[in-house]
Amino acid sequence: MPFAAITYRVKPGFEDEIAEIFAGFQRVNTPVMREEDGRQAGRLLGTAVFIKDDVMVRVIHYEGDFGAVAAHMAGQRGVHLIEEKLAPYLAVQRDTSTPEAFGRYFADAAMRPISQLSVDTHPAGR
Repeated sequence: MPFAAITYRVKPGFEDEIAEIFAGFQRVNTPVMREEDGRQAGRLLGTAVFIKDDVMVRVIHYEGDFGAVAAHMAGQRGVHLIEEKLAPYLAVQRDTSTPEAFGRYFADAAMRPISQLSVDTHPAGR
């Protein structure tokens, strides 16, 4: 089950304000991601957000297609509310107003995975 990491460049010195924004985060309405025809495309298994100085990273644990993650999140009201509240703290503004723009940002901000290990792939776990 893969992980993805999305970066945000934020203005340093606002870690507490940004943490407060995420404290009130409205979770997605369902962890199940669907294709346009309604078939299941995957599931969101978990997320975490980390911040240090001018870098914030959102880690997403998911099953399925990474493109489906962006499409699913682009349609979530809570995600757009967070984006609006984060805007004053972003070092670089970005357009996430439409599903297409959100998808472009999501793809551009994704970090390259170097290593992804889990208990499922551990030799002793087999």
